Amino acid sequence: MDDNVVADLPFDSAPDRSETFVDANSDFDIDHIDSHQLIERSDETSSSATFTASSSSSGNPNIPDNEPVLSFLRVEERGGATSRVYSSPDGTIFWKPDVDPTFVPVLYSVYDSWEAVSDMYETYAAKAGFSTRLGTHKHSGDVTKHRYILCNRAGKPKQKPIDSSDKSSLSTMKTVRSSLTDCDACIRVKFDVETRQFVLYVFREAHNHELIGPDFMDFTKRRRKLDFSTQQFIHQMSLNKLGPNIAHRVQSSLKGGHHNVHGSTTDFKNFSRSIRLFIGNRDAKLVMDTLQARTENLHNFFYECLVVGTELKSFFWADDVSRCNYEVFGDVLSFDATYRTNVYRMIFVPFTGVDHHNKCVLFGAGMISDETIESYTWLLSTFLKAHLKQPVLVLTDQDSSMKAAVTSVFNESVHHLCAWHIMRKLPSKILGEILANTDLRKSIHKLVWNLHIDTETFEERWHELLAKYDLTDHEWLSQIYEIRSEWVPAFFRDVPMSRLMKTTSRSESSNAHFKVNSSLSNTLLQFLLCFDTALDWQRNNQRKMEFETNTTTPELHTPLPIERHAAAVYTSSLFKKVQKEIKFSLFYCPVGDTRTVGDTKIYIVSHNNKNFVTVNRYEVSFNVADQSVMCSCLLFPRIGYLCRHVYHVFRFYDTNRIPDRYINRRWTRNALPARVYAISNRYSVDNSETGILRNEIIDTVSQCIDHLRRQPEQLANFSNELKEIKRRIFLEVPRNPEQDRTSAIISDILRQPEFGSSSFVPTQGIRNKGCGTDKRLVGPGEKAVETYKKGPRFCKKCNKLVYGHDSRNHDKVIRAAELAAASSSSAAVTNACSSSGAFPNSDQVLDVPCVEPPNSSATRRQPFRAARRAPITDDGSPSTPPSF
Repeated sequence: MDDNVVADLPFDSAPDRSETFVDANSDFDIDHIDSHQLIERSDETSSSATFTASSSSSGNPNIPDNEPVLSFLRVEERGGATSRVYSSPDGTIFWKPDVDPTFVPVLYSVYDSWEAVSDMYETYAAKAGFSTRLGTHKHSGDVTKHRYILCNRAGKPKQKPIDSSDKSSLSTMKTVRSSLTDCDACIRVKFDVETRQFVLYVFREAHNHELIGPDFMDFTKRRRKLDFSTQQFIHQMSLNKLGPNIAHRVQSSLKGGHHNVHGSTTDFKNFSRSIRLFIGNRDAKLVMDTLQARTENLHNFFYECLVVGTELKSFFWADDVSRCNYEVFGDVLSFDATYRTNVYRMIFVPFTGVDHHNKCVLFGAGMISDETIESYTWLLSTFLKAHLKQPVLVLTDQDSSMKAAVTSVFNESVHHLCAWHIMRKLPSKILGEILANTDLRKSIHKLVWNLHIDTETFEERWHELLAKYDLTDHEWLSQIYEIRSEWVPAFFRDVPMSRLMKTTSRSESSNAHFKVNSSLSNTLLQFLLCFDTALDWQRNNQRKMEFETNTTTPELHTPLPIERHAAAVYTSSLFKKVQKEIKFSLFYCPVGDTRTVGDTKIYIVSHNNKNFVTVNRYEVSFNVADQSVMCSCLLFPRIGYLCRHVYHVFRFYDTNRIPDRYINRRWTRNALPARVYAISNRYSVDNSETGILRNEIIDTVSQCIDHLRRQPEQLANFSNELKEIKRRIFLEVPRNPEQDRTSAIISDILRQPEFGSSSFVPTQGIRNKGCGTDKRLVGPGEKAVETYKKGPRFCKKCNKLVYGHDSRNHDKVIRAAELAAASSSSAAVTNACSSSGAFPNSDQVLDVPCVEPPNSSATRRQPFRAARRAPITDDGSPSTPPSF
């Protein structure tokens, strides 16, 4: 059959789809089709109409003289879409869309671009109630001469042949739903090389399937195609640990309903998967390239990596803001490892401090492949290489590798172990009977966390406490006492800023903050982008507090000029603490004895509570000559601001300003340079030229919509103006198919090259403390308690009430007990039925007392309830089995 007459054939004699496609090797001549077109003839006096094909005098022998008539059946409406239904003589039903003639394709129409053709037919299809897809095309050299746009249901569904003599062919059959109906509706266009225009020469209007109403068009394949904005939205949501399902729901809410969202939840999931496939085995290389680009393009950015062979073992990075933070606030450093942040299970180690707003601040971050001394030593050495100075105090948990690395690298720093991690072990190390019936736990905590006692007092009270509770020889208490100088706060009284962080809770809070945005399924590149998002959130809070400090004036509580000076010097967060000390100095710090030693005057200042009860007394030494002051509470050296006792003494000397020597820079308003708040330091923000322009355009359009929200006529005019702008843009700027490829879109979103090779990969097969499941390990003690709470169950094979099994797993428990008995001849064999007895061999019959089963369900419930309340004997069975 010649392809040049396909358009003129009646519907019931249309050729196979394989014959309607233009073949590059066929002798196709469009001139034979120009004289034929489909004609609709209607009778105004009847409810019937016919479709036929008329031929010109071209004398084409392939066109039959007597074509079958299509009879009009009815007008069908589906959700606002109207179609006229026809029937052929053989009973085949066809649907012709009833669309405004303005949108119906017209034969021999001329279009300036392929985009214009596509938009025309897409608009018609949306109003008609069907979806489209691109068909085949014919090339002549580099020029595309013919292109087809088909109904999305074109093509024949694939069917598996069934062999009636082979039953296996039936068992492998799956219920597969296909949308293909071999629909023949389409348009065809020809490219005129001379005029450089597209001519529509075939338009097949009728469909062999029902058309879709507007209410269901959002489920069609064309409407489900994700646009760039939606794909970018999915990625941005993933950076906040919001998956495709939630992203789809949020998008639906933002756009006013599911029907306005391009794509289903499955499409959203597929795009998330495409991002991971795009990264693939280039993951480590992309991360290193990203950090290298930041080193070249950003001021003072630092990174270093450790590659062994072809595996990326460790890497560390710190930007200009982190390095500025450490320069000012790096007196106290805390770090801790966290897990389950990436698919390779590499260990994330952020370095945390406290800024001048008393909030957590980042000094840098690293990734290591294991928790060995060598890995931590490399990480800390790289950290020191970036920041050039050691901290005064380093706070970690009891990890032995951390401890060895800190001692080796930070040899000038004081290493402080987290006291909370040690004290939390107290219930598991000391018998619960002692802790429950005495004040031991309360007394130990009160002694350990006392910040005002010296080391001698601590040691004396410790021995008294252990002697009181007869725990002098307790092994664990003796062990932690041996290392008391590494964790008890009393041994750090003289260390500057030692009271700034007493535990690793800030480090753990920082770890949790970064894990909020990341998940175990993330690649390293995705983790880095999630880290940037979380870091921007932290720094945005810092900017917010900086703004509040600079634009607000705190309320003063006293008439003292020194309070006004403190408000002008300190940040708003720190001023609240200083203001409290100044206010309390007026009411709760009476002076007792006073004596003079040379130029120094010593005051004994009482420390009263709010009930005016003295809880302690401190010595305040004031040197009249150099105006220096020192309090025995050591608040200033340990936290960086003066105490209430000193402020009370200042009143005797009319001190209206805090001396400069007692103003710690880390707490002042202008502690950081202004550049740390620049937008260039916000890595989750698209600072590219196109990104900035896109955000400006979106913001401008949103403002116009908001302004016209109650003026529907002006809003409609604005919509028409936008559509006209869109039409002009699409006409002036042809669509580039290259930029619509999924890989090209992901490349733009991630700002990573589309192609490239990888010279190294992340370390594989990492095993660490975070590589298990989300469930914590439950000890045998907890299991026994939980089992007892459940109560005994009746085992039909044991014919009695038992704990831990029933008739379904009876045999399994018996075999386990036998294996345990065989492996340990000296140990008592555990009875599988929770009763006394042993199993010398598998043939021995259980010789245990049994409880007869009840005769009816009504008499079974009470004994079971009684058994739950009954105590358990040494062999694991209820001590008083109920009788039936």
